[in-house]
Amino acid sequence: MSQDSEPLPDLTRLTFIEIGLPVVKRIYPRQTLCFSSRLHTGGSDETSRALVASFEPFGGLRAALRRPDIAAVICHPTMFAPWDWRWFARSLFNRRFFRHGLPIASSWGPQFLRGQTAAPIAVVDLEDLPVINRCNLFLLDRSLVYFKRELPTDHWRVFLKTGHHGVPTPRYRRVRRNRARIDKLLPISLGLPHEALANLPKPQEKSVDIFFAGRVDDSASLRRRGLEELRALKDRGVTLDIPEATLPMAEFYRRAAAAWLVWSPEGFGWDCFRHYEAAICGSVPLISNPVIERYRPLRDGEHAIYYDVEPGGLTQAVLAALADRPRLAMIALAAKAHVEAHHTPGAIVDYLLRTTLHRAGLIAAHRDR
Repeated sequence: MSQDSEPLPDLTRLTFIEIGLPVVKRIYPRQTLCFSSRLHTGGSDETSRALVASFEPFGGLRAALRRPDIAAVICHPTMFAPWDWRWFARSLFNRRFFRHGLPIASSWGPQFLRGQTAAPIAVVDLEDLPVINRCNLFLLDRSLVYFKRELPTDHWRVFLKTGHHGVPTPRYRRVRRNRARIDKLLPISLGLPHEALANLPKPQEKSVDIFFAGRVDDSASLRRRGLEELRALKDRGVTLDIPEATLPMAEFYRRAAAAWLVWSPEGFGWDCFRHYEAAICGSVPLISNPVIERYRPLRDGEHAIYYDVEPGGLTQAVLAALADRPRLAMIALAAKAHVEAHHTPGAIVDYLLRTTLHRAGLIAAHRDR
């Protein structure tokens, strides 16, 4: 199935329900009923400040799910079931508890999807985990489509230690119910943060070769090894900008824009904001080779530079890239255009909505432009 289509029908005539994070709500605030018990802000514009995800009585959610005018239900899965002791521990000892209280509606809301709903259900899993937690397998069964950010290249591995005790066996893969589950899985990207477009820098002259700001010691092991390689490149004339302190978003973007390459290695998940932030700032993302299936991927040599994680792989990729700076400039232009077209918050929401509506038979089949 192609990932492009004719424009969506007039969304002002459609109504959506969203349970959990206000991803769709931020883009289509008037058309989306958002059921969440936490306050979600972050944007500097009036629309973002107005997007206060509201706590609604559970009776309101139950009634909304039965409404015939709802076009789709968008659900964000939880890490734990709300009756799991780990849910209480994680919620009570989270600093956000003192500002927002327990996330009752966000956690219990998905459980209402066990019953009948009038509209198709789409699940949007943006977590770092490459598996679907056991408590969310019912959502996979109830959904029409299940979008997963960290989708393994072998989709069956989403059941590792959750739906199956190990790597799913051939017998498990032959079960009709399990094959139907696999058919629902589609990739989705984190894309840009919602606040990104309001913080973009002016075009910058390139003043350094490589910029990186991120966690190292408590993140993916390949980051520590990669950082050692980058620092060794200083002896070969490569200039680095690697701040030790956390940067405000606007400053992060300004310094990213001033670099030819922005190092964006795998972290807790492979897909991360930095891939797309580097591109939108006019730099070239320097990314460790992918370990997941991607949505509208940044392609090697076209939108990004990829490197092998084995010793020497990062060094080789950096030196080869910097040897042809006019080519890097062309890649940066293509990367920025690609992210603007496919990885802004609005573009991602339109992708998940039109895919869901198409699978529900509510819009025409997708076609390439």
